[in-house]
Amino acid sequence: MDMEICWHGRGGQGVVTANEILAEVAIQAGKYVKAFPEFGPERMGAPIRAFARVSDIPIRVHTQVYEPDIVLVIDQTLIGKVDVGKGLKAGGTIIANYTGSSAELQKAIGTSAECHAVDATRISIEEIGRPMVNTSMLGALVKVRPFISYEALENHIGKKFEGKLQEKAIKQNLAALKRAYEEVQ
Repeated sequence: MDMEICWHGRGGQGVVTANEILAEVAIQAGKYVKAFPEFGPERMGAPIRAFARVSDIPIRVHTQVYEPDIVLVIDQTLIGKVDVGKGLKAGGTIIANYTGSSAELQKAIGTSAECHAVDATRISIEEIGRPMVNTSMLGALVKVRPFISYEALENHIGKKFEGKLQEKAIKQNLAALKRAYEEVQ
């Protein structure tokens, strides 16, 4: 398995959409992918997870991800309430929407794993006008672990939402993507 990813967020924050976009871009890059959500109580604001496996060879595993290489946390309020680092592989990476530094994030999670913080909430409010951080987190992900290209991600987002979102909204999301890519610590 080349890469196993676990997303943590809350219902309505775009975790599932971000995971789908990641999978679509990886498929376009010639990778094999399995991507799926896990829901608990299916309501807005409830903690949810989404998983992705990305590989250069066909994927034969059909279970959730128990030992991720990468963990993405899109809701800072989950830190300390949910064990976001559970099962993280040695050498794994945590990327979180977090207002503090990467060292402060590492301490808040209680891990020695590599941690990267990005204030995706601030970025999305400034660029999009609301705290929809999923696009920003994709930008941070491809900066920290560039297993798909930033350009492919940017192009895909522009095309995926063409006709679904107004041009202004697409440009705002692409601006948030770029800023998170540039600002992740």
